[in-house]
Amino acid sequence: MTDLMVQERQVEILRRLRQDGRVVAATLASLFGVSEDTIRRDLRDMATAGLCERVYGGALAIGPGRTTLKHRIGVAAERKKALAVAAVSLIPAQCLVYFDAGSTNLAIAEALPEDLAVAAATNSPAIALALQEKSLVEVILIGGSLDRVAGGSVGARAIEAMAQIRPDLCFIGTCGIDPDGALSAFGLEDAAFKQFVAARSRKVAVAATREKFEVSAPYAVAAADQYHCLLTEPDVDPVRLRPVRDAGCEIILAGM
Repeated sequence: MTDLMVQERQVEILRRLRQDGRVVAATLASLFGVSEDTIRRDLRDMATAGLCERVYGGALAIGPGRTTLKHRIGVAAERKKALAVAAVSLIPAQCLVYFDAGSTNLAIAEALPEDLAVAAATNSPAIALALQEKSLVEVILIGGSLDRVAGGSVGARAIEAMAQIRPDLCFIGTCGIDPDGALSAFGLEDAAFKQFVAARSRKVAVAATREKFEVSAPYAVAAADQYHCLLTEPDVDPVRLRPVRDAGCEIILAGM
């Protein structure tokens, strides 16, 4: 393992975190044949990306689905902005676009050009607040029971409100991307609402940082052939992108 590249080393650290719940820097340094300073840098970068919690001498795993939207907004913010720049190019003027709750979709909403006139629906109060700053955007806020972890309305009331809307484009949120390209979520009600919105949308896009490919959540949102465009980062393993491409989904690598 001494020749592992940084990303490969961090993937192995993440695997051990999921398996054991914690890692010790000194043990990892011996395992990989690198210095403890190198491991501390790895753990610091992983904590910044929201993948672990730094503690003295090592790190702890972050429970799946435990972090709030407020926490996720500060994780990998610059990388989410890069995805947002690519995502706004998909939004035509005068369309009805739906923004699902999530920190990356919030970045997309914030990146909307000031001269772009659209109608925008969202189940996220945070995204609605960002959209109201855009003078040419008509904002539609979907109400219902607020899922504090997801950061948006879900459940029967939200589905009832969404039944009146047929988005031209939907930016769906996802907690994880399975090896077969399927999208998944940690909350049952959140997953059900996402499924409903995606089924009503003419085009479905998902913007995901590379960490989403390391997460598998328990509730299905959409198979690879049920969404149309994946925006992600250039350093995602091409093997993980192959099932998505084979399903006929367009892949956009932000920054390329």
